[in-house]
Amino acid sequence: MSYYIDIDQCGPMYLDALIKIKNEIDPTLTFRRSCREGICGSCAMALDGRHHLACIFQYPRNLDPSFIYPLNMQTVVKDLVVDMTMFYSQYKSIEPYLKRKTLKAKDQKEYIQTIEDRAKIDGLYECVLCNSCSSSCPSYWWHPNEFQGPSILMQTFRWVIDSRDEFREERLEKVGNDMKIGECEQLGSCSANCPKQLNPRKAIKELKELYEEYKKTKELKTVTVLEEVEKIESAHH
Repeated sequence: MSYYIDIDQCGPMYLDALIKIKNEIDPTLTFRRSCREGICGSCAMALDGRHHLACIFQYPRNLDPSFIYPLNMQTVVKDLVVDMTMFYSQYKSIEPYLKRKTLKAKDQKEYIQTIEDRAKIDGLYECVLCNSCSSSCPSYWWHPNEFQGPSILMQTFRWVIDSRDEFREERLEKVGNDMKIGECEQLGSCSANCPKQLNPRKAIKELKELYEEYKKTKELKTVTVLEEVEKIESAHH
């Protein structure tokens, strides 16, 4: 569908234009929106060839046409609304919350972090789960049922490096088994399309490095255990 609006009578953002169209021209036009502040992530869509949040991205102030599409390679529910069910299921699968093996001391009110440890999750926790990065990723296009995609992997990294979390090894084990992190080719389209200017590509690269380090340590432990077992068996013989 094509629509014509008077940009002199409209706000500067793509979402302003969509709301004007819905209110004044086509009430059936369907899209998601909520906060209008780039916080909720619900209005992510393809805006003139780039994935962005419609509420914080300005359309060109000229007479050239703008093209608005739903997020790439996603199942469309209607118009600009895509099905986010699988994306949210993948997010739920990483258990995106603090997990502890030791309980708080009787008088302990919170888990303390150093300033340095707290700084490590900057650039990660700000993700609004809009799916702009994952729907820009060719590896995610090819097999989204297996590869978790940039957004989910970046959030996995966020919990792996959180000094308050005590399930680091279990989370890394899952990275190697279920999340197919090796499918990331480090193309960088995820980072180029993040409307919050985050860097999923860098996070995934560092997560890969942590997994490889964990994998080597695990293999060394296995070898050591086997050697000890062989020594015991030899002594018995």
